[in-house]
Amino acid sequence: MEREFGVGIIGTGSYVPSNIMTNKDLEKLVDTSDEWITTRTGIKERRILDKDKSTSFMAKIAAERAIASSGLNSQDIDLIIVATITPDMAFPSTACIVQEELGIKNAAAFDLEAACTGFIYALTNAYAYIKSGIYKNVLVISSENLSKIMDFKDRNTCVLFGDGAGAVVVSQVEADKGILSMDIGADGSGAKFLNQPAGGSLIPSSEESVKNKLHFIKMEGNSVFKFAIKAMTKSSKKVMEDINFTIKDIDYLIPHQANMRIIEGACKRLEIDKDKVCINLDKYGNMSAASIPVALDEAVRSGKIKKNDNIILVGFGGGLTWGATLIKWTL
Repeated sequence: MEREFGVGIIGTGSYVPSNIMTNKDLEKLVDTSDEWITTRTGIKERRILDKDKSTSFMAKIAAERAIASSGLNSQDIDLIIVATITPDMAFPSTACIVQEELGIKNAAAFDLEAACTGFIYALTNAYAYIKSGIYKNVLVISSENLSKIMDFKDRNTCVLFGDGAGAVVVSQVEADKGILSMDIGADGSGAKFLNQPAGGSLIPSSEESVKNKLHFIKMEGNSVFKFAIKAMTKSSKKVMEDINFTIKDIDYLIPHQANMRIIEGACKRLEIDKDKVCINLDKYGNMSAASIPVALDEAVRSGKIKKNDNIILVGFGGGLTWGATLIKWTL
């Protein structure tokens, strides 16, 4: 009888563009101020990808770093999942484009779209594929080029978002290590609160859709704010309760980096010490699906997260979607 095994992350990687857009830079583009942005969001700057580069460009670099970190060869990868709301194009999938760029020959590849919760959804998929025995090594990439769908005349949204990519390699690990519990969910009644109206089959691209700025991100901030705190708190509690953990058992919480007030609100409800919360929001803004894996990679590479640490990754996003996973770190 085959020995029971766990499923966990064995390598991490990330990439952020070198171009920095500060709050002061935004003051020149829209009616806002550094004080206004910082007070309401906690964001000081964000990264902006060059106009001639795409989501797959960042995804490839983050993936290469994750594979190198894992100690595997690129040909060991069986499946590539790219979580993104800013694919290079409607089809083929960005995952297929990245597969070719990485020179991986024997892997299935597909994109997954769950907005800012995309990384948690993709990680849950990777777990299921490996636990079922279908695949052994899954490359999960979250890459977002949000500056390309940003209206830099809308001060309610353009101050929030940035570009970047994070990746992990998921594989078999020791029993009782790695991913210990997971939770994902959705509430489609909130789809209207955060979306990109045009470009799909509902509102195909046209001169009128472009003129009406329907290809940019639209958001009802207050509705998303209220949902986010509740969703992150509830999902974090569920992954702990599923394995009889309490907040005292958690070494680090890595939340979706959307807004400092949201993070603080969720942490207050969870009663977790602030020094246990990994935050890079001030440097990068909201990178949608990429925010959690970038923060995870930075925490791992800095030595903050160590072997056997218990960490919670938790997020929320358009859909509306939410999700969390509790991991006993194996590296």
